[in-house]
Amino acid sequence: MEKYEKLEKVGEGTYGKVYKAKDKATGQLVALKKTRLEMDEEGVPPTALREISLLQMLSHSLYIVRLLCVEHIDKNGKPILYLVFEYLDTDLKKFIDSHRKGPNPRPLPPSLIQSFLYQLCKGVAHCHSHGVLHRDLKPQNLLVDKEKGILKIADLGLGRAFTVPLKSYTHEIVTLWYRAPEVLLGSTHYSTAVDMWSVGCIFAEMARRQALFPGDSEFQQLLHIFRLLGTPTDKQWPGVSSLRDWHVYPQWEPQNLASAVSALGPDGVDLLTKMLKFDPADRISAKAALDHPYFDSLDKSQF
Repeated sequence: MEKYEKLEKVGEGTYGKVYKAKDKATGQLVALKKTRLEMDEEGVPPTALREISLLQMLSHSLYIVRLLCVEHIDKNGKPILYLVFEYLDTDLKKFIDSHRKGPNPRPLPPSLIQSFLYQLCKGVAHCHSHGVLHRDLKPQNLLVDKEKGILKIADLGLGRAFTVPLKSYTHEIVTLWYRAPEVLLGSTHYSTAVDMWSVGCIFAEMARRQALFPGDSEFQQLLHIFRLLGTPTDKQWPGVSSLRDWHVYPQWEPQNLASAVSALGPDGVDLLTKMLKFDPADRISAKAALDHPYFDSLDKSQF
């Protein structure tokens, strides 16, 4: 690791600390992710190696943060892996916050919301086409290059070698705001649709500059969702009442989604509605979303 000069700790990822660093040879800024992998006698667990090679393959997409290399060091006989990623200076959460508070609060330009959502759907479609679910998409995991107007998915990964934790390794509660109802209700079999629910929540948040469903427990999270979208029924979502954590909930009627995201026009509201369908089988796919009329006015040649 002598090749890198650590500049500052920039965060705690799901699996370990993240540092901003500089490649001494090239001057390139990188993000170093120290992964605390439990090693067995044979060395790095094969599941982790598979995930890392998958991560390397996926990161050839422009819309996924690029894994530049993997460094392996022995610390007191204990092997540690550092994942070296390209460095981006901000994330979508900070970006939205800068439009909501501070000296100059202002909405995100509709064309930027459109562009960011398109790039997010491109990145998610790329993952899904390789059979990879992200399972923890949220604004903090989407890195933004403000100068170029590019959005990239980060923190993808090691998602199957380790299940998505409910608490981060620093024991903070992991946010539930973007978690799909089937996951909240304890469904054991879930699909690419879990990511599309998160994409819908992120889309709404760009338009509102605040979270659509800010619950602070799994139960509260479901109530937020049901209050806006109506309490789901077995007719609408076959099998919902037999999911492990289903209870009898108050019967809410669906509210008008357009009033919750007043910054979006009819096409935007239509796309959001398709992303926030209760039944995962009804939810629009990332690939289909790219062809939705909401994106008709976007110059797609730049992507």
